Amino acid sequence: MSVPSDSLVNVQLRYNFRLDPTPGQCVALARQFGCARVVCNDALRVRREAHKAGLPRISGAALQKAVITDAKRTEARAWLAEVGVDPLIQAVRDLEAAHGNFFASMAGRRNGPRVAEPRFKSRKDNRQALRYTRNGFRLRGNGTLHLARIGEVRVRWSRRLPSGPSSVTVVKDACGRYFASFVVETDPAADLERFPFGPDAEYAQTGIDLGLTHFAVLSDGKKIDAPKFLRRAERKLAKLQKDLARKQKGSSNRKKAVLKVARAHARVADSRRDFQHKLSTTIIRETQAVYVEDLSVAGLGRTRLAKSVHDAGWSGFVGMLEYKAARYGRYFARIDRFAPTSQTCSACGVKDGPKPLSVREWTCTACGARHDRDGCVESKNGAARNVLAAGQADRGNACQARVRPGLVPAQRREAGGVEFKSRHRGDLSSAQCEPALAAPGGAVGIPAR
Repeated sequence: MSVPSDSLVNVQLRYNFRLDPTPGQCVALARQFGCARVVCNDALRVRREAHKAGLPRISGAALQKAVITDAKRTEARAWLAEVGVDPLIQAVRDLEAAHGNFFASMAGRRNGPRVAEPRFKSRKDNRQALRYTRNGFRLRGNGTLHLARIGEVRVRWSRRLPSGPSSVTVVKDACGRYFASFVVETDPAADLERFPFGPDAEYAQTGIDLGLTHFAVLSDGKKIDAPKFLRRAERKLAKLQKDLARKQKGSSNRKKAVLKVARAHARVADSRRDFQHKLSTTIIRETQAVYVEDLSVAGLGRTRLAKSVHDAGWSGFVGMLEYKAARYGRYFARIDRFAPTSQTCSACGVKDGPKPLSVREWTCTACGARHDRDGCVESKNGAARNVLAAGQADRGNACQARVRPGLVPAQRREAGGVEFKSRHRGDLSSAQCEPALAAPGGAVGIPAR
């Protein structure tokens, strides 16, 4: 079975690379960060003052003219002319998008959790970012990135861009590192060549059961141990946090201690992200259909297992699987959040009921198969096999119809049926009075053809 060419689509992705700016360029970038922050705060202040005065909503063009064009002519904001104008315009546009999301969320037109109102930015924020469009940056032939009013910045290229970037975001993180994030569109032909799927290849499908003891259990029996990056770094982080608490506020030694703590946390996050990228790429390369559980990570993050849940990083991993499946023409689906995959026997399909987390192993009362929380002791993939079966049942076939049959009433006078009369006033038709035959497993019988 081969992947049809029309199933591959152009996907917009971000490619991140480290930047090595010179000391002079770091000063210029800091000035650009500050100007973009001031413009964003001025625009937010104008919006709030207009709202308090009962004035109509100010348009984006009028807002840009007020906080950028007209502000440059004033003595208080004359220094805005010394930096590139493209990041200033994008800062106002980002504020426009934030306000749009806020009002859409308040009106119920936006899915997901409620979005808060845009807030004022602080120069003490750990993360700062600038966005350039095609008017503000160029990629030079010598491999450098030219930014308006900044100059040519050296880039640590680790791979080639699949296409020309439409925009680039320059980011400075909490530990002082600079990154360039390019927005590019993928090439479907190159993606198919990278992850081929020939006509003679087997159509491999996999179900993934996510957990804490084992990060993932696949339906083919493979178990991936949880790396627990944060747990392994806890001792070092505790020592660095203790050193930070002993430093005097406002001192240079405290700034150095803050930087050390930020670098330790960044190392944990980078290790987790690298592990998730490698595992998700391997799964997408080796399979053509992936099914995972729709876990409520936000809800689990409010329990006593919060640290372990956030350390696992399930949401980031599932997000990588989803966009890589769309990029390489694979099928990806989430099964029902309330599907009892850990309570159902993968051998006979009997639901054994809920169990506390302290119960790590159980035996099926119907067939005697032994199970643990993540799978079958004998086959090591019980819950993952249930995830795979649920995903296959909910997936549409070639006619875009669900494989799992719905409830269908039995035909009249079907073999084994029992006919009875109504005890109420008036006679009902025999089709309404005849009980439907129960099929094995409790489903309603399918009419004979």
